[in-house]
Amino acid sequence: MALHFSDHEFNRRLDALKAAMKASDLDGMLLFRQESMYWLTGYDTFGYVFFQCLAVTADGNMKLITRAPDLRQAQNTSNIADIRVWVDKHGSTPHDDLRDLLVEMGLEHKQLGVEYEAYGLTGRSAMRLNAAMDGFATLVDTSELISGLRLVKSAEEIVYARRAAELADNAWDAAVELSHAGADEGHILAAMQGEVFKGGGDYPGNEFIIGSGSDALLCRYFSGRKMLSDIDQLTLEWAGAYRHYHAAMMRTIPIGRPRDEHIAMHKACVDSIHACEDALRPGHTVGGVFDAHARTMDAHGFQHARMNACGYSMGTTFAPNWMDWPMFYSGNPVILQEGMTYFMHMILMDSDTGTAMTLGESYLVTADGCERLGRSSLDLVIG
Repeated sequence: MALHFSDHEFNRRLDALKAAMKASDLDGMLLFRQESMYWLTGYDTFGYVFFQCLAVTADGNMKLITRAPDLRQAQNTSNIADIRVWVDKHGSTPHDDLRDLLVEMGLEHKQLGVEYEAYGLTGRSAMRLNAAMDGFATLVDTSELISGLRLVKSAEEIVYARRAAELADNAWDAAVELSHAGADEGHILAAMQGEVFKGGGDYPGNEFIIGSGSDALLCRYFSGRKMLSDIDQLTLEWAGAYRHYHAAMMRTIPIGRPRDEHIAMHKACVDSIHACEDALRPGHTVGGVFDAHARTMDAHGFQHARMNACGYSMGTTFAPNWMDWPMFYSGNPVILQEGMTYFMHMILMDSDTGTAMTLGESYLVTADGCERLGRSSLDLVIG
């Protein structure tokens, strides 16, 4: 089996889940988040685009219901012993099959936690789930329960986070070499993703972000590549991914000659990331990190150009998103603890001047502060 963690690690995670279920008065949980299944059992698939569910009882009994193409996938990548297959056919009712499975598990008329906030549970599927469980069990939204357990990384997980950061730095090195006037954005993307693959890494949870000219002010991937102009700007956001653990980075490269705005905005980004580093320490709140970011950007006169969030947790996530819970925004009460990993992005997008500047790095919260996982300089790079 292609398991990436020790038996001790998986047992520790299951024990943590059992304790959390007991504390929440749950008799079982219905897991639909792929990252939850991967974290708990090693199960690695993109088959969550169809109906599947990992049911877990309060005493740790686990059964997976999925489609036939994922039977061997689960056998080869997970420690799940009992795997059931629902049959693809017109009028299939896998939600009813799940209910029958829960009868076997002794979960009829019990209180069950459900990961409703999951890409693997669409709105229509959730309605069918609720209908199948009506009168059968009491369902409780516990979408963040395992997300909370995943927040503090173990020693084994931190090894993967560090390797992901190495791959992200390697991708940046490739980008710097190719980012100059006349370069093709597609060649830059290919080189960056190639470095991750050559290092044994994975596809990331979402696409690498690339945009030049006015598109450098965009924070999302979009289709269509361009050639870099003699005087230009290029924004990149990417992540190294290793065993599905992510470490993201972000940069904007002025091409040819930086504007005065680029230089001033870069100074604000550097000061802001250092302020956030000071705030990223055990006992502080996630919202407090954003406050440090906002104060610094506003002091530089860029309130109009900054975002209303400045990063989020990094961990093992699956498409369509590498953003993990929680996010750095105003008032977020989550308390920082040693062993958490985060991506902090300083983003300035000034629509008035058409100027972009970004700076992003991944961090590990330590006993007395934080550690930047990357090795790359924060200095402004001119292409």
